[in-house]
Amino acid sequence: MRVSPTLVAIVLAAGVAGCSLAPKYTVPDVSAPATYKEALKDDTAGSWQPALPAEAASRGQWWEVFGDAELDRLEKEALAGNVDLAAAAARVQEARAAERRTGAARFPDVSAGFGPTRQQNAPESLGVPGGGERPNAQTVWRAQANISYEADLFGRVASSVHASHADTQQTEALFRSVQLVLQADVALNYFRLRELDAELEVYNRAIDLREQGTVFIRHRAEAGEVTDLEVAQSEAELASAQSDAMTAQRLRADTEHALAVLLGKAPADFSFASSPLKPVVLRIPAGLPSALLERRPDVAAAERAMAATNARIGVARAAYFPSVILTGTGGYEAESLANVFKWSSRTFLLGPLVGTAVNLPLFDGGVRKGNLEGAKARYEESVANYRSQVLLAFREVEDNLAALRILETQTTVQGDAVNAASRAFGLSKVQYEDGSVAYLNVLDAERFVLGARLNDVRLRGEQAGATVNLIRALGGGWGDATP
Repeated sequence: MRVSPTLVAIVLAAGVAGCSLAPKYTVPDVSAPATYKEALKDDTAGSWQPALPAEAASRGQWWEVFGDAELDRLEKEALAGNVDLAAAAARVQEARAAERRTGAARFPDVSAGFGPTRQQNAPESLGVPGGGERPNAQTVWRAQANISYEADLFGRVASSVHASHADTQQTEALFRSVQLVLQADVALNYFRLRELDAELEVYNRAIDLREQGTVFIRHRAEAGEVTDLEVAQSEAELASAQSDAMTAQRLRADTEHALAVLLGKAPADFSFASSPLKPVVLRIPAGLPSALLERRPDVAAAERAMAATNARIGVARAAYFPSVILTGTGGYEAESLANVFKWSSRTFLLGPLVGTAVNLPLFDGGVRKGNLEGAKARYEESVANYRSQVLLAFREVEDNLAALRILETQTTVQGDAVNAASRAFGLSKVQYEDGSVAYLNVLDAERFVLGARLNDVRLRGEQAGATVNLIRALGGGWGDATP
Protein backbone atom coordinates (compact mmCIF):
# COMPACT_ATOMS: atom_id res chain seq x y z
CA MET A 1 0.00 0.00 0.00
CA ARG A 2 1.30 3.43 -0.92
CA VAL A 3 0.43 6.16 1.59
CA SER A 4 -0.28 9.57 0.11
CA PRO A 5 2.41 12.16 0.89
CA THR A 6 -0.35 14.76 1.09
CA LEU A 7 -2.04 12.90 3.94
CA VAL A 8 1.23 12.55 5.83
CA ALA A 9 1.96 16.27 5.45
CA ILE A 10 -1.51 17.21 6.71
CA VAL A 11 -1.18 14.96 9.77
CA LEU A 12 2.24 16.32 10.68
CA ALA A 13 1.19 19.93 10.21
CA ALA A 14 -1.92 19.42 12.32
CA GLY A 15 0.09 17.84 15.11
CA VAL A 16 2.53 20.73 15.20
CA ALA A 17 -0.27 23.28 15.14
CA GLY A 18 -2.01 21.88 18.25
CA CYS A 19 -2.11 24.26 21.23
CA SER A 20 -3.97 24.32 24.53
CA LEU A 21 -6.70 26.85 25.32
CA ALA A 22 -6.41 26.22 29.07
CA PRO A 23 -5.56 29.23 31.28
CA LYS A 24 -1.92 29.58 32.29
CA TYR A 25 -1.54 27.47 35.41
CA THR A 26 0.11 28.86 38.53
CA VAL A 27 -0.09 27.58 42.10
CA PRO A 28 -2.07 30.16 44.13
CA ASP A 29 -0.42 32.03 46.96
CA VAL A 30 -1.28 30.59 50.39
CA SER A 31 0.53 33.21 52.51
CA ALA A 32 2.73 30.69 54.32
CA PRO A 33 4.28 32.07 57.53
CA ALA A 34 8.04 32.47 57.74
CA THR A 35 8.31 30.25 60.85
CA TYR A 36 6.09 28.09 63.00
CA LYS A 37 4.55 29.72 66.04
CA GLU A 38 5.27 26.69 68.25
CA ALA A 39 8.73 25.89 66.87
CA LEU A 40 11.53 25.46 69.39
CA LYS A 41 13.71 28.52 69.73
CA ASP A 42 16.84 26.55 68.82
CA ASP A 43 15.26 24.97 65.71
CA THR A 44 17.38 26.74 63.09
CA ALA A 45 16.63 24.76 59.96
CA GLY A 46 17.56 27.51 57.55
CA SER A 47 16.21 30.70 56.05
CA TRP A 48 13.00 31.31 54.16
CA GLN A 49 12.83 29.95 50.64
CA PRO A 50 10.01 29.57 48.10
CA ALA A 51 8.32 26.17 47.92
CA LEU A 52 9.87 23.86 45.35
CA PRO A 53 8.31 20.69 43.88
CA ALA A 54 10.09 18.14 46.08
CA GLU A 55 7.13 15.85 46.78
CA ALA A 56 8.82 12.99 44.93
CA ALA A 57 11.94 13.25 47.14
CA SER A 58 12.84 10.19 49.18
CA ARG A 59 11.38 10.12 52.67
CA GLY A 60 13.52 7.34 54.06
CA GLN A 61 12.52 4.99 56.85
CA TRP A 62 11.65 7.71 59.33
CA TRP A 63 10.55 5.32 62.07
CA GLU A 64 14.17 4.27 62.55
CA VAL A 65 14.75 7.49 64.54
CA PHE A 66 13.11 5.69 67.49
CA GLY A 67 15.87 3.05 67.49
CA ASP A 68 13.35 0.23 68.03
CA ALA A 69 14.04 -3.01 66.13
CA GLU A 70 10.52 -4.33 66.80
CA LEU A 71 8.94 -1.21 65.32
CA ASP A 72 11.24 -1.51 62.29
CA ARG A 73 10.03 -5.06 61.73
CA LEU A 74 6.35 -4.14 62.03
CA GLU A 75 6.70 -1.24 59.60
CA LYS A 76 8.26 -3.48 56.97
CA GLU A 77 5.51 -6.07 57.40
CA ALA A 78 2.83 -3.40 57.04
CA LEU A 79 4.32 -2.04 53.81
CA ALA A 80 4.37 -5.55 52.38
CA GLY A 81 1.00 -6.81 53.59
CA ASN A 82 -1.46 -3.96 54.16
CA VAL A 83 -4.54 -4.35 51.95
CA ASP A 84 -5.45 -0.63 51.87
CA LEU A 85 -1.99 0.17 50.55
CA ALA A 86 -2.39 -2.53 47.91
CA ALA A 87 -5.71 -0.98 46.86
CA ALA A 88 -4.06 2.45 46.62
CA ALA A 89 -1.31 0.96 44.44
CA ALA A 90 -3.98 -0.54 42.17
CA ARG A 91 -5.58 2.89 41.84
CA VAL A 92 -2.24 4.27 40.70
CA GLN A 93 -2.05 1.59 38.00
CA GLU A 94 -5.61 2.40 36.96
CA ALA A 95 -4.78 6.10 36.67
CA ARG A 96 -1.69 5.37 34.60
CA ALA A 97 -3.74 3.18 32.27
CA ALA A 98 -6.30 5.98 31.87
CA GLU A 99 -3.48 8.39 31.05
CA ARG A 100 -2.14 6.05 28.37
CA ARG A 101 -5.66 5.73 26.95
CA THR A 102 -6.09 9.50 26.83
CA GLY A 103 -2.62 10.02 25.38
CA ALA A 104 -3.41 7.64 22.52
CA ALA A 105 -5.55 10.38 20.97
CA ARG A 106 -2.34 12.21 20.02
CA PHE A 107 -1.56 9.53 17.46
CA PRO A 108 -3.40 8.26 14.38
CA ASP A 109 -5.74 5.31 14.70
CA VAL A 110 -4.55 2.72 12.17
CA SER A 111 -6.34 -0.54 11.36
CA ALA A 112 -6.16 -3.14 8.62
CA GLY A 113 -8.61 -5.64 7.20
CA PHE A 114 -8.80 -8.45 4.69
CA GLY A 115 -11.73 -10.47 3.33
CA PRO A 116 -14.47 -10.82 0.72
CA THR A 117 -17.68 -8.82 0.35
CA ARG A 118 -20.74 -10.08 -1.51
CA GLN A 119 -22.75 -7.18 -2.91
CA GLN A 120 -25.72 -6.47 -5.19
CA ASN A 121 -25.94 -2.99 -6.67
CA ALA A 122 -29.22 -1.34 -7.67
CA PRO A 123 -29.45 -0.37 -11.40
CA GLU A 124 -30.05 3.29 -10.53
CA SER A 125 -26.80 3.45 -8.53
CA LEU A 126 -24.94 2.52 -11.71
CA GLY A 127 -26.80 5.04 -13.93
CA VAL A 128 -29.12 2.41 -15.48
CA PRO A 129 -32.74 3.63 -15.98
CA GLY A 130 -35.35 2.01 -13.79
CA GLY A 131 -36.81 -1.19 -15.10
CA GLY A 132 -33.58 -2.17 -16.83
CA GLU A 133 -31.70 -5.39 -16.35
CA ARG A 134 -30.28 -5.75 -12.86
CA PRO A 135 -26.53 -6.27 -12.70
CA ASN A 136 -25.28 -9.56 -11.39
CA ALA A 137 -24.24 -9.90 -7.76
CA GLN A 138 -20.51 -9.95 -7.34
CA THR A 139 -17.88 -10.80 -4.80
CA VAL A 140 -15.17 -8.24 -4.07
CA TRP A 141 -11.97 -9.13 -2.20
CA ARG A 142 -10.39 -6.29 -0.25
CA ALA A 143 -7.08 -5.86 1.59
CA GLN A 144 -7.12 -2.36 3.08
CA ALA A 145 -5.53 -0.19 5.73
CA ASN A 146 -7.53 2.58 7.40
CA ILE A 147 -6.20 5.66 9.18
CA SER A 148 -8.05 8.24 11.23
CA TYR A 149 -6.56 11.22 13.03
CA GLU A 150 -7.99 14.21 14.87
CA ALA A 151 -5.96 17.31 14.08
CA ASP A 152 -5.61 18.99 17.47
CA LEU A 153 -5.73 22.53 16.09
CA PHE A 154 -7.40 23.99 19.20
CA GLY A 155 -5.82 21.90 21.93
CA ARG A 156 -8.70 19.65 22.98
CA VAL A 157 -6.49 16.57 22.95
CA ALA A 158 -3.51 18.38 24.46
CA SER A 159 -5.61 19.70 27.35
CA SER A 160 -7.12 16.27 27.93
CA VAL A 161 -3.64 14.73 28.07
CA HIS A 162 -2.43 17.38 30.52
CA ALA A 163 -5.48 16.80 32.74
CA SER A 164 -5.02 13.04 32.67
CA HIS A 165 -1.33 13.36 33.54
CA ALA A 166 -2.22 15.59 36.51
CA ASP A 167 -4.82 13.01 37.58
CA THR A 168 -2.12 10.35 37.58
CA GLN A 169 0.18 12.52 39.65
CA GLN A 170 -2.66 13.19 42.09
CA THR A 171 -3.30 9.47 42.47
CA GLU A 172 0.40 8.84 43.06
CA ALA A 173 0.44 11.54 45.74
CA LEU A 174 -2.63 9.99 47.36
CA PHE A 175 -0.81 6.64 47.37
CA ARG A 176 2.08 8.25 49.23
CA SER A 177 -0.43 9.79 51.62
CA VAL A 178 -1.99 6.38 52.32
CA GLN A 179 1.50 4.97 52.80
CA LEU A 180 2.47 7.70 55.26
CA VAL A 181 -0.78 7.33 57.23
CA LEU A 182 -0.21 3.56 57.38
CA GLN A 183 3.32 4.00 58.69
CA ALA A 184 2.10 6.46 61.32
CA ASP A 185 -0.82 4.23 62.34
CA VAL A 186 1.50 1.27 62.82
CA ALA A 187 3.79 3.36 65.04
CA LEU A 188 0.86 4.82 67.00
CA ASN A 189 -0.70 1.42 67.65
CA TYR A 190 2.70 0.00 68.57
CA PHE A 191 3.34 2.70 71.16
CA ARG A 192 -0.27 2.43 72.37
CA LEU A 193 0.26 -1.29 73.00
CA ARG A 194 3.41 -0.57 74.97
CA GLU A 195 1.63 2.17 76.90
CA LEU A 196 -1.12 -0.27 77.89
CA ASP A 197 1.54 -2.79 78.90
CA ALA A 198 3.02 -0.13 81.17
CA GLU A 199 -0.45 0.61 82.59
CA LEU A 200 -0.98 -3.09 83.30
CA GLU A 201 2.38 -3.15 85.02
CA VAL A 202 1.19 -0.32 87.30
CA TYR A 203 -2.14 -2.04 87.92
CA ASN A 204 -0.48 -5.35 88.73
CA ARG A 205 1.81 -3.64 91.19
CA ALA A 206 -1.17 -1.93 92.82
CA ILE A 207 -3.09 -5.22 92.95
CA ASP A 208 -0.16 -6.94 94.67
CA LEU A 209 0.05 -4.18 97.28
CA ARG A 210 -3.70 -4.22 97.88
CA GLU A 211 -3.74 -7.99 98.19
CA GLN A 212 -1.00 -7.76 100.81
CA GLY A 213 -2.92 -4.97 102.56
CA THR A 214 -6.15 -6.96 102.53
CA VAL A 215 -4.45 -9.98 104.08
CA PHE A 216 -2.94 -7.71 106.73
CA ILE A 217 -6.32 -6.09 107.52
CA ARG A 218 -8.03 -9.46 107.78
CA HIS A 219 -5.44 -10.65 110.29
CA ARG A 220 -5.97 -7.51 112.37
CA ALA A 221 -9.74 -7.99 112.17
CA GLU A 222 -9.38 -11.58 113.38
CA ALA A 223 -7.33 -10.24 116.28
CA GLY A 224 -10.05 -7.71 117.04
CA GLU A 225 -7.83 -4.70 116.31
CA VAL A 226 -9.98 -3.28 113.47
CA THR A 227 -13.61 -3.47 112.45
CA ASP A 228 -15.17 -5.24 109.47
CA LEU A 229 -15.60 -1.83 107.84
CA GLU A 230 -11.88 -1.57 107.16
CA VAL A 231 -11.87 -5.12 105.78
CA ALA A 232 -14.70 -4.22 103.38
CA GLN A 233 -12.92 -1.02 102.32
CA SER A 234 -9.73 -2.94 101.59
CA GLU A 235 -11.57 -5.61 99.58
CA ALA A 236 -13.44 -2.94 97.59
CA GLU A 237 -10.20 -1.19 96.66
CA LEU A 238 -8.68 -4.51 95.58
CA ALA A 239 -11.68 -5.36 93.40
CA SER A 240 -11.63 -1.88 91.87
CA ALA A 241 -7.96 -2.23 90.87
CA GLN A 242 -8.64 -5.67 89.39
CA SER A 243 -11.56 -4.29 87.36
CA ASP A 244 -9.47 -1.40 86.05
CA ALA A 245 -6.74 -3.84 85.04
CA MET A 246 -9.30 -5.87 83.08
CA THR A 247 -10.37 -2.70 81.26
CA ALA A 248 -6.74 -2.12 80.26
CA GLN A 249 -6.50 -5.75 79.12
CA ARG A 250 -9.58 -5.29 76.94
CA LEU A 251 -8.16 -2.13 75.39
CA ARG A 252 -4.87 -3.91 74.79
CA ALA A 253 -6.63 -6.73 72.96
CA ASP A 254 -8.46 -4.25 70.73
CA THR A 255 -5.21 -2.40 69.94
CA GLU A 256 -3.39 -5.65 69.17
CA HIS A 257 -6.18 -6.66 66.77
CA ALA A 258 -6.03 -3.25 65.06
CA LEU A 259 -2.27 -3.60 64.62
CA ALA A 260 -2.75 -7.07 63.12
CA VAL A 261 -5.13 -5.68 60.48
CA LEU A 262 -2.67 -2.92 59.62
CA LEU A 263 -0.09 -5.64 58.97
CA GLY A 264 -2.51 -7.43 56.65
CA LYS A 265 -3.02 -10.33 59.07
CA ALA A 266 -5.99 -11.87 60.82
CA PRO A 267 -5.97 -11.06 64.56
CA ALA A 268 -5.73 -14.79 65.29
CA ASP A 269 -2.39 -14.92 63.45
CA PHE A 270 -0.74 -12.09 65.37
CA SER A 271 0.31 -11.62 68.98
CA PHE A 272 2.52 -9.06 70.65
CA ALA A 273 4.56 -9.89 73.73
CA SER A 274 4.26 -7.56 76.70
CA SER A 275 6.78 -4.71 76.51
CA PRO A 276 6.11 -1.72 78.78
CA LEU A 277 6.74 1.68 77.21
CA LYS A 278 9.98 3.50 77.89
CA PRO A 279 10.18 7.31 77.66
CA VAL A 280 10.44 8.59 74.07
CA VAL A 281 12.20 11.95 73.99
CA LEU A 282 13.15 13.10 70.49
CA ARG A 283 13.68 16.58 69.10
CA ILE A 284 12.10 16.63 65.66
CA PRO A 285 13.18 19.67 63.58
CA ALA A 286 10.06 21.31 62.19
CA GLY A 287 11.97 23.07 59.43
CA LEU A 288 10.24 25.85 57.50
CA PRO A 289 6.57 26.20 56.50
CA SER A 290 7.69 26.46 52.87
CA ALA A 291 9.21 22.99 53.12
CA LEU A 292 5.88 21.63 54.39
CA LEU A 293 4.24 22.54 51.07
CA GLU A 294 6.92 20.49 49.32
CA ARG A 295 6.73 17.41 51.53
CA ARG A 296 3.08 16.76 52.43
CA PRO A 297 1.62 14.20 49.98
CA ASP A 298 -1.96 15.33 50.65
CA VAL A 299 -0.99 18.92 49.79
CA ALA A 300 0.69 17.65 46.61
CA ALA A 301 -2.48 15.71 45.72
CA ALA A 302 -4.63 18.82 46.19
CA GLU A 303 -2.25 20.82 43.99
CA ARG A 304 -2.35 18.21 41.22
CA ALA A 305 -6.16 18.14 41.37
CA MET A 306 -6.05 21.90 40.82
CA ALA A 307 -3.81 21.45 37.76
CA ALA A 308 -6.18 18.83 36.30
CA THR A 309 -9.26 21.04 36.64
CA ASN A 310 -7.36 23.95 35.08
CA ALA A 311 -6.49 21.80 32.04
CA ARG A 312 -10.13 20.74 31.65
CA ILE A 313 -11.10 24.39 31.20
CA GLY A 314 -9.07 24.16 27.96
CA VAL A 315 -11.08 21.08 26.93
CA ALA A 316 -14.34 22.97 27.50
CA ARG A 317 -13.09 25.99 25.53
CA ALA A 318 -11.96 23.86 22.59
CA ALA A 319 -15.56 22.68 22.13
CA TYR A 320 -16.39 26.14 20.70
CA PHE A 321 -14.04 25.60 17.75
CA PRO A 322 -14.20 23.26 14.74
CA SER A 323 -12.99 19.69 15.01
CA VAL A 324 -10.97 18.30 12.13
CA ILE A 325 -10.91 14.54 11.57
CA LEU A 326 -8.52 13.33 8.85
CA THR A 327 -9.29 9.89 7.45
CA GLY A 328 -7.90 7.75 4.69
CA THR A 329 -8.26 4.25 3.30
CA GLY A 330 -5.84 2.53 0.97
CA GLY A 331 -5.18 -0.97 -0.26
CA TYR A 332 -6.30 -3.43 -2.91
CA GLU A 333 -9.61 -4.81 -4.14
CA ALA A 334 -10.44 -7.29 -6.90
CA GLU A 335 -13.08 -9.75 -8.00
CA SER A 336 -10.96 -12.78 -7.12
CA LEU A 337 -8.46 -13.68 -4.44
CA ALA A 338 -5.79 -14.34 -7.08
CA ASN A 339 -5.92 -10.76 -8.35
CA VAL A 340 -6.35 -8.88 -5.09
CA PHE A 341 -2.65 -8.04 -4.55
CA LYS A 342 -1.90 -6.93 -8.13
CA TRP A 343 -0.60 -3.39 -8.60
CA SER A 344 -3.49 -2.65 -10.92
CA SER A 345 -5.94 -3.51 -8.11
CA ARG A 346 -4.77 -0.73 -5.83
CA THR A 347 -7.31 1.75 -4.46
CA PHE A 348 -7.47 4.61 -1.98
CA LEU A 349 -9.91 7.06 -0.44
CA LEU A 350 -8.92 10.33 1.28
CA GLY A 351 -11.56 11.94 3.46
CA PRO A 352 -14.50 10.46 5.36
CA LEU A 353 -16.65 7.84 3.71
CA VAL A 354 -19.70 9.54 5.19
CA GLY A 355 -20.08 12.96 6.81
CA THR A 356 -17.50 15.74 6.65
CA ALA A 357 -13.92 16.17 7.77
CA VAL A 358 -14.56 19.50 9.49
CA ASN A 359 -17.41 19.92 11.99
CA LEU A 360 -18.24 23.42 13.21
CA PRO A 361 -20.63 23.64 16.20
CA LEU A 362 -23.33 26.25 15.62
CA PHE A 363 -26.11 25.76 18.19
CA ASP A 364 -26.42 23.32 21.09
CA GLY A 365 -28.85 25.03 23.44
CA GLY A 366 -26.12 26.15 25.88
CA VAL A 367 -24.39 22.81 26.44
CA ARG A 368 -20.91 24.15 25.73
CA LYS A 369 -21.48 27.24 27.85
CA GLY A 370 -22.67 25.09 30.73
CA ASN A 371 -19.66 22.79 30.41
CA LEU A 372 -17.25 25.74 30.43
CA GLU A 373 -18.90 27.35 33.45
CA GLY A 374 -18.84 24.01 35.24
CA ALA A 375 -15.14 23.54 34.48
CA LYS A 376 -14.33 26.98 35.85
CA ALA A 377 -16.38 26.33 38.99
CA ARG A 378 -14.61 23.01 39.58
CA TYR A 379 -11.28 24.81 39.28
CA GLU A 380 -12.33 27.40 41.87
CA GLU A 381 -13.43 24.56 44.14
CA SER A 382 -10.06 22.83 43.76
CA VAL A 383 -8.28 26.10 44.62
CA ALA A 384 -10.32 26.39 47.82
CA ASN A 385 -9.63 22.73 48.66
CA TYR A 386 -5.91 23.28 48.15
CA ARG A 387 -5.80 26.28 50.43
CA SER A 388 -7.85 24.41 53.03
CA GLN A 389 -5.43 21.47 52.89
CA VAL A 390 -2.46 23.78 53.37
CA LEU A 391 -4.08 25.42 56.41
CA LEU A 392 -4.86 22.00 57.85
CA ALA A 393 -1.23 20.99 57.37
CA PHE A 394 0.01 24.09 59.19
CA ARG A 395 -2.45 23.45 62.02
CA GLU A 396 -1.41 19.82 62.47
CA VAL A 397 2.25 20.80 62.70
CA GLU A 398 1.52 23.56 65.21
CA ASP A 399 -0.71 21.26 67.30
CA ASN A 400 1.96 18.61 67.66
CA LEU A 401 4.75 21.12 68.24
CA ALA A 402 2.70 22.63 71.05
CA ALA A 403 1.89 19.19 72.46
CA LEU A 404 5.55 18.16 72.56
CA ARG A 405 6.64 21.48 74.04
CA ILE A 406 4.11 21.24 76.88
CA LEU A 407 4.53 17.50 77.41
CA GLU A 408 8.26 17.94 77.90
CA THR A 409 7.56 19.97 81.04
CA GLN A 410 4.41 18.12 82.04
CA THR A 411 6.14 14.74 82.22
CA THR A 412 8.77 16.23 84.54
CA VAL A 413 6.07 17.68 86.79
CA GLN A 414 4.16 14.41 86.76
CA GLY A 415 7.31 12.54 87.77
CA ASP A 416 7.58 14.82 90.79
CA ALA A 417 3.93 14.07 91.56
CA VAL A 418 4.63 10.32 91.50
CA ASN A 419 7.53 10.71 93.89
CA ALA A 420 5.52 12.89 96.29
CA ALA A 421 2.52 10.54 96.22
CA SER A 422 4.79 7.54 96.89
CA ARG A 423 6.30 9.27 99.92
CA ALA A 424 2.85 10.21 101.22
CA PHE A 425 1.66 6.60 100.85
CA GLY A 426 4.68 5.28 102.73
CA LEU A 427 4.15 7.75 105.57
CA SER A 428 0.42 7.05 105.86
CA LYS A 429 1.07 3.31 105.92
CA VAL A 430 3.57 3.66 108.76
CA GLN A 431 1.24 5.97 110.70
CA TYR A 432 -1.67 3.55 110.27
CA GLU A 433 0.38 0.65 111.57
CA ASP A 434 1.27 2.83 114.59
CA GLY A 435 -2.40 3.65 115.06
CA SER A 436 -1.92 7.37 114.39
CA VAL A 437 -4.32 7.64 111.43
CA ALA A 438 -7.39 5.80 110.16
CA TYR A 439 -7.22 3.25 107.35
CA LEU A 440 -9.08 5.69 105.11
CA ASN A 441 -5.93 7.84 104.99
CA VAL A 442 -3.96 4.86 103.67
CA LEU A 443 -6.59 4.19 100.98
CA ASP A 444 -6.57 7.82 99.87
CA ALA A 445 -2.76 7.87 99.65
CA GLU A 446 -2.77 4.62 97.71
CA ARG A 447 -5.31 5.99 95.23
CA PHE A 448 -3.12 9.06 94.69
CA VAL A 449 -0.09 6.84 93.98
CA LEU A 450 -2.00 4.72 91.47
CA GLY A 451 -3.48 7.76 89.73
CA ALA A 452 -0.13 9.55 89.60
CA ARG A 453 1.65 6.53 88.12
CA LEU A 454 -1.09 5.97 85.53
CA ASN A 455 -0.99 9.63 84.52
CA ASP A 456 2.78 9.41 84.19
CA VAL A 457 2.50 6.38 81.89
CA ARG A 458 -0.24 8.00 79.81
CA LEU A 459 1.73 11.20 79.40
CA ARG A 460 4.68 9.15 78.14
CA GLY A 461 2.33 7.51 75.66
CA GLU A 462 1.03 10.88 74.53
CA GLN A 463 4.59 12.08 74.10
CA ALA A 464 5.43 9.13 71.84
CA GLY A 465 2.19 9.60 69.88
CA ALA A 466 2.77 13.34 69.44
CA THR A 467 6.26 12.62 68.11
CA VAL A 468 4.85 10.23 65.52
CA ASN A 469 2.07 12.65 64.60
CA LEU A 470 4.56 15.50 64.16
CA ILE A 471 6.63 13.43 61.74
CA ARG A 472 3.46 12.51 59.84
CA ALA A 473 2.31 16.16 59.80
CA LEU A 474 5.69 17.17 58.38
CA GLY A 475 5.28 14.70 55.52
CA GLY A 476 7.60 11.92 56.67
CA GLY A 477 11.24 11.55 57.55
CA TRP A 478 14.38 13.26 56.40
CA GLY A 479 16.53 10.25 55.46
CA ASP A 480 18.11 9.60 52.09
CA ALA A 481 17.37 5.87 52.10
CA THR A 482 15.08 4.63 49.34
CA PRO A 483 11.68 3.69 50.83
